Parts: sequence; C-alpha cells; structure tokens
Amino acid sequence: PVSDALNAVLARAAQGADLSEAEIVRLFQARGAEFSAVCAAADRLRARMCGDTVSYVVNRNINYTNVCYFKCQFCAFSKGKLSENLRGKPYDLGLGEIVRRAEEAWARGASEVCMQGGIHPDYTGQTYLDICRAVKAALPDMHIHAFSPLEIWQGAATLELSLEAFLSALKEAGLGTLPGTAAETLDDEVRAVLCPDKLKSDEWLAVMAAAHKVGFKTTATIMYGHVEGPEHWARHLRKIRDLQKQSGGFTEFVPLPFVHMEAPIYLKGRARQGPTFREAVLMHAVARLVLHPHIPNIQTSWVKMGREGVLACLDAGVNDLGGTLMNETITRAAG
Repeated sequence: PVSDALNAVLARAAQGADLSEAEIVRLFQARGAEFSAVCAAADRLRARMCGDTVSYVVNRNINYTNVCYFKCQFCAFSKGKLSENLRGKPYDLGLGEIVRRAEEAWARGASEVCMQGGIHPDYTGQTYLDICRAVKAALPDMHIHAFSPLEIWQGAATLELSLEAFLSALKEAGLGTLPGTAAETLDDEVRAVLCPDKLKSDEWLAVMAAAHKVGFKTTATIMYGHVEGPEHWARHLRKIRDLQKQSGGFTEFVPLPFVHMEAPIYLKGRARQGPTFREAVLMHAVARLVLHPHIPNIQTSWVKMGREGVLACLDAGVNDLGGTLMNETITRAAG
C-alpha cells in the first residue's frame, strides 16, 4: 500500500510545489507499491507537460583530449603523468582533426557536435575559442554544444576574463549551448571525496548562472551511485531548481549513473558499484517531480542505462533520449 504521507508529497509535486529536502528523500526511499506510485506520478506529469513525443538529436561526441591535470576519483578517461597505466594512450586532437570529425558527422546527418575534454595543462580559453571558430568556419549550420563548466572556469581564468566576458566571447565564436556536466553531485561533502580539486558546488552554479545571463541555454546533470546518498540527491535537485527559478536557462536534466568498473575510487574499495536499477529509475522519476514545472525535459542516458533501463525510464517521467553520439569515449573508458 502507498502511505498517505507519500501521496501528499506526490500531490504537492503535481501542483508544482517546492518540495523540501525531507520530502524528496521520502520519494527516493520508495519501494514496492510506493516505487510504482512515484514512477506513475512522474509519468502523468510527463504526459501533461510533454505529451508522448520522445525527442533526441543526431549528434557526435568529440572528446578532443584525455589529458587532464585534475584527479577526479570517478574518472577512468583522463590521463595525467600517473595514469599511463589506465586504458589507452594520452591524446590531444588538433583543430584539423576536430573539424574533420565534425564534417564526417555532418555528412552522416548530424546536426550537432558535443565537444568536451580533459583540462589539458596547455589549453587556455583561447583554445576553446579557436575550436568554436574552426568548426563554424567549416560548418556554419552545425550546432555546437560544448565545454563543461570546469572548462569554462578554466578558460576564463587563463585569459583573465570574468565568466560573463569569456562566455560572451564563446557566443560570438559560435558556441550554441553548454552541457551542464562536471556537476557530479552538488554537495561539497561528496565532492571532497569524489573530486577534491574540482569546482565547488557554488562555483559550478556560478558558471551556469553566468551562462544563462549572457543568453545561453544549458543542460544540467547529476552523477549518482558512488559515495553519496538520497539526502545529497535531494540537495542537488533543490540547487538546480532554485537556479532555474531565477534564470530559466536549463532546458533538460540528465541523470548519469556512476560507471564503476575502471573508476579509481571503486578500485580502491571506496565507492559502490553504481546505483541499483530501482535507484536509477527513481532518479529520473523524482527529478521530473521535483523540477516540475521549471525544467520541461528529463533525459535518460541510453549509453549508461541500456535498452531495459531506457524503457523503464520512459514510463517514469522521461521524454528525451539525448544524442545518437556516434562515438563516445568517456563511459566506455570506465567500463
């Protein structure tokens, strides 16, 4: 049976109320009949807000370097001096190769390139401007979805520009939208374990706020199933919701389950093996309920969720499948 308390939370969510941390945690604790009730409530909201159309974009991922001087404990992709023993060799694609891959994607029907990479010690903000200009010069109609908030922060710092000034320069250079990646879990207790040298939660939010202010639309993400718990998920969702209520710049929310196989933190025995199936489906459902009506699209990552996971999520509030990707190297590096 479904408790009256849970039904009350679901009713408040359907009305677009701001759920408290405790209410959100209650949703994440749902099991059995309550799990089904949460998924069904999210699915009703999806039907009301988005109808039955599932959206996706034909795109290609271009990860232009795997060299990175950050030491994120969940990442099996990046190569520093110490990580030669991880899969693959360090690489750094030149502008010519980036453009070639974009042109190949365009020829195969892609309308978007999604470009992100490690924080290469030789890269400055100028590198990111040059990448945008090169792709736009070759393919003026290609949409560029690129650069994590960490890359934006780094790019602005190396050029001694404010976030807004650097973002405005990227806009002029042809950047279309930004991925809200590098969020991981927006709670500094968690980040201290997961990515101690990376942006703090408030810094991540500041990059997104600045991007929205200069007129960019962005996505927002969460990575979950490692060292955090439902209370951290609740704080993360509330932070995204609060910024969205001010800026309105987030187009979709994208849960990314932790892929553990080759992740350093897992190999050291300090993280879980990613989320359970129940948690993964609930993350999408609860996101729909908490972010309603402020963020219209909830996306599932087919790369990480697989066919069965995607089908379950489509019945639990999801209306978007992201991109076709063509080749994606970050999830694959992790397992």
